[in-house]
Amino acid sequence: MLSETALDAAARVRVHSHRFDSGNPLAERNTLRATVLTAAMMVIEIAGGWWFNSMAVLADGWHMSSHALALGLSVFAYAFARRHAHDGRFAFGTWKIEILGGYTSAILLLGVAALMAFQSVERLFVPQPIRYAQAIAIAIVGLAVNLVCAWWLRDHHDHDHGQGHSHHSTDGHSAHHHDLNLRSAYVHVLADAATSVLAIVALSGGLLWGAAWLDPVMGIVGAVLVTLWAIGLLRDSSRVLLDAEMDAPVVAEIREVVERGTVPARITDLHVWRVGRGQYACVLSLVTTAAVGAEVFRRALAVHEELVHVTIEVDRPASDASGYAE
Repeated sequence: MLSETALDAAARVRVHSHRFDSGNPLAERNTLRATVLTAAMMVIEIAGGWWFNSMAVLADGWHMSSHALALGLSVFAYAFARRHAHDGRFAFGTWKIEILGGYTSAILLLGVAALMAFQSVERLFVPQPIRYAQAIAIAIVGLAVNLVCAWWLRDHHDHDHGQGHSHHSTDGHSAHHHDLNLRSAYVHVLADAATSVLAIVALSGGLLWGAAWLDPVMGIVGAVLVTLWAIGLLRDSSRVLLDAEMDAPVVAEIREVVERGTVPARITDLHVWRVGRGQYACVLSLVTTAAVGAEVFRRALAVHEELVHVTIEVDRPASDASGYAE
């Protein structure tokens, strides 16, 4: 039986931080810059679209307003997650706050698409005169702003490779290292850039050939495009929020290490979920006839560095003994 001193020492060894993700300071800073620039351009486009009577520019300005809100939400998610990173109430850290921000942004994107489609259909049946030259100038400026913001918000994936990567990483792992909060901000900016391009095409067609119908039609095309992007972002962020990770490559790797290792064992229960970009926690129960404890399997799993929080229960059919490791 272990003495009280030995038990205290063992407990101290197992104490560790539950902050599994170090945040993304560069992305937070660039998202803030993009928010300020987008908000300024939003005011210009809404005013210009209304003054020059362009549905394409006005729609671009209005949905840029939702982009400014979504970018602000992304900044808030980064700041909140960073501020509460060491709050003990968050059992597995605050990283999912950023994912929740991305999910909310995707919902806002769907609202933007609906507004764009409604206004465009309305203008298709009730056309109004457009000041093409001025509207094209505003759309070009808006596109330039979007391209600058997109450059700021591109995913600096190479900077994250040091976190949670093992030398066994695969392309499947790599895809899970992207910052979904940053991606949501990027998609908002990309959607705005796409609608700016469509607006320029529509306005140019109206100016050169008198095809006024192109303006609302391009608004509808833009709405469809934004909807598709929003659905993709909703799918990826909801997957993380609902812990739908049991088809991740790391699950197969855990099974391989435990069931095909040097110690004969069979997994009876396994739960894996994400706690950071490309970082996972797992709880597993296994049965083995070998006289070994959980620490043996925990060391074997340590080769996969993306496993940052591992809890193991070992059962042996021939005895009541079991071992735990965290």
